[in-house]
Amino acid sequence: MIHQLIFAIVTILGFGYAVMQFTRIRKNIFLGKKEEITGDTGTRWKNTLLIAFGQKKMFKRWIPALLHFFIYAAFLITQIELIEIFADGFLGHHRIFARPLGGFYTFMISFIEVLSVLAFIGTVIFLIRRNILKIKRFHQPEMKGWPFRDGNLILIFEILLLIGIFSMNGADMVLQSRGVEHYTQTGGFAVSSHLGPALFGNLSDGTLMFLERFGWWLHYLMVLVFLNYLPKSKHLHILLAFPNTYYAPLRPRGEMENMPAIMDEVKSMMGLTEEQPVEEMSEDIPEFGASDIFDFGWTTILAAYTCTECGRCTSECPANITGKKLSPRKIMMDIRDRTEEVARKISSGNIDFTKDKEKPISKDNFEDGKNLFDRISREEIWACTTCNACVEACPVLIRPMDAILEMRRYDILTLSQGPQDLMPLFNSIENGGSAWAMSVDRDAWAVK
Repeated sequence: MIHQLIFAIVTILGFGYAVMQFTRIRKNIFLGKKEEITGDTGTRWKNTLLIAFGQKKMFKRWIPALLHFFIYAAFLITQIELIEIFADGFLGHHRIFARPLGGFYTFMISFIEVLSVLAFIGTVIFLIRRNILKIKRFHQPEMKGWPFRDGNLILIFEILLLIGIFSMNGADMVLQSRGVEHYTQTGGFAVSSHLGPALFGNLSDGTLMFLERFGWWLHYLMVLVFLNYLPKSKHLHILLAFPNTYYAPLRPRGEMENMPAIMDEVKSMMGLTEEQPVEEMSEDIPEFGASDIFDFGWTTILAAYTCTECGRCTSECPANITGKKLSPRKIMMDIRDRTEEVARKISSGNIDFTKDKEKPISKDNFEDGKNLFDRISREEIWACTTCNACVEACPVLIRPMDAILEMRRYDILTLSQGPQDLMPLFNSIENGGSAWAMSVDRDAWAVK
């Protein structure tokens, strides 16, 4: 009874705290602007199944894709065993599904064990790639400090989880072979029936019982650790990859949405519209593009939280390859980090971060004197060649280039800034309706 009570308390605390964290992440994502989600629903579900669930785009690099698939498949299938842990923990049983399922139970646990061995191999190789081989994309400037430790921590957690599984099953196999009461006969598991006797065969029954419970609790506690660690980690993509691929834009890559105000102004300048009555000018200076997270749609914030920090986008970026400062991965990481900063300040309730000191702090009443340009330099956004290499490379349909283009819009249209090489072109178009500074009408060439 005490075991069941402890299990219930640990479960309620673990899942309760996780719910609080995921609720916070959801709230942070909706700091972005409202967006109308359009497009074919069937295409969206297809993307979700093929790209998020089936990991289609991962397999453009076969070796890491296969290793990642081992870990991913083990993560998914192991949750079946987690259902039994819940039942055993709350009801006080041991392997409650073993007798009802019979031979299928033996097959199921054996399958999980084989996947777990493959996941262990993949985990060790990933640790070697990161820390010994030092793959370049894991050692870019934006990956120093916490991002690099984060990648190692999750792999260490994975190893601890696997130790729990094999300690539990291995000790159980030996206890079953000795006919110890309470340990239901399940038949031999694919790995533990060999590993258990080899490692634990000479231990006493009492020590084996301790190891079995140790493995059981280690497995379960690591599941709770994973669950509560994800909101603080890049591995949040385990969950967010599915909504992100569903809500990812369906428009062609690189296509920008028209801004009616700008389009009407250009048409008027070029004499393509009828003259409209002059409207009273607003005192507020209009803003175009994006300078902070509030200017992006919420799907862009979702994409930032979904980013796996795998670096495929940066490794394919021609600007980065040729030594430019731009890293598409860093752009998404900066958007996510800025979102976290804003959310913390809003949650603090500090009126120093408000526009109107008479009103409470909120998404619409927030001003801390900072924006994304404090994190992302103009050198970075103007190094982009808009080639879509980063968009093509991303395994979960994130579009770093869209965020870059929106920040460029703000730089040009709102601040009237930008690379000096481009300013004469923009001024010529604005003043003369032509790319070239020529004092003739655009249609002077036409034969009348």
